Amino acid sequence: MQLNRTVTTVSPADLLTPDQAAQLLGLSVKTLATWRSTGRHSLPFIRCGARIRYQRTELVAWLADRHHTPSAPQGEI
Repeated sequence: MQLNRTVTTVSPADLLTPDQAAQLLGLSVKTLATWRSTGRHSLPFIRCGARIRYQRTELVAWLADRHHTPSAPQGEI
């Protein structure tokens, strides 16, 4: 069986600790841990042994994907 893996070079400066990622997202570290363990929101993370890291560019893209512009209620313009 052959695995198809993509190798990506990541700058160490682009990797955030859970504390840094939580601050960037305005969430608690506990919320990030819950989302990782449950798979909720599909927040991308990297596991390096026992350490967890988040790639800054992926977090920014994840946030951009969730940007919603509210529409005006019907009848109001």
